[in-house]
Amino acid sequence: MAISIFTGRKKMINLVLNDHSIRYVELKQRNPIVVSATGERFLPAGIISDGKIQDVETLSFILDECIADWGIKNREVRFLVPDSLVIIRKVAIPVDVKDDEIQGYLYLELGSSIHLPFDEPVFDTFPVSVENNKREILLFAAPEEYVLEYANLLKEARLKPVAADISPLAAYRLYHFLGLSEENENLMTIQFDLGVVSMCIFEGTIPIFMRHIPVEMQSDWQVKLGISGTQELSFEGDANEFVFQFEDIYKEINKLLDFYRYSLTHGKNSITKILLNGDHPMMTKIINEMSERFEIQVVTLEKKLPEAASGISRAHYLALGLGLKEV
Repeated sequence: MAISIFTGRKKMINLVLNDHSIRYVELKQRNPIVVSATGERFLPAGIISDGKIQDVETLSFILDECIADWGIKNREVRFLVPDSLVIIRKVAIPVDVKDDEIQGYLYLELGSSIHLPFDEPVFDTFPVSVENNKREILLFAAPEEYVLEYANLLKEARLKPVAADISPLAAYRLYHFLGLSEENENLMTIQFDLGVVSMCIFEGTIPIFMRHIPVEMQSDWQVKLGISGTQELSFEGDANEFVFQFEDIYKEINKLLDFYRYSLTHGKNSITKILLNGDHPMMTKIINEMSERFEIQVVTLEKKLPEAASGISRAHYLALGLGLKEV
């Protein structure tokens, strides 16, 4: 389950770019997890906005610096497609469409029986069920233009992109690997980052619905050197400014919980657990507030990480989950 436009098989770098940072994780081994290297670089505002690259030249220059500093030139790389670019949709196709014909069928049906909010998508599919002479599949789609823009950026920086993935699957992959998943659960993953909150609903191991909420980034965040010797974001303004912002986000989360229960499942199912992750510097406060607010178990990943990975920051968990992906 990924947006598959590349192939490859060697050990590789796992790279995550968002509106405010570039991060990577390299694994020495996957089972048990042993992290050999991590890196992080914060981006000036406006270089990437809502997942779309706005200033290719500056981003390319910064990426070149990161590659030199981290010593990862000419390495193979997995990367995440920004959540704001991705949609997940259930699609019914004729039962007699063979597996190797699905992509061709979907392209033929685009604009007629299958409607996407963008032209020329890149997509992958995952089978769900067969019923009444119809095959139900999950369609993961993103605009090809923007996905290839990231891939070309990496190629020009002398990296070798071999796989693209999406953040809910990266988070779930780590969650499942750590033994936190349960049978017959309905899980909502929430990636609470500084500039966006992304939510995805899983039925068992299958993601069925995804939504993201853009978050206005306050201008009072400053990059400072932390006690550990790494860069950290520090808020220099009034923390009360976040009260209304967080309240609006919690309301949107509650709306999605109700949407799943009453609209998607017609009252038959509800979310049984929330997996909360993210790079927001106020994550501890967010975890506490959500645990108190919602009558649903809220879990995080850090307490279950093996010792060889326990030292990495929560901000690197997506890249860590990406590193567990089979290519």
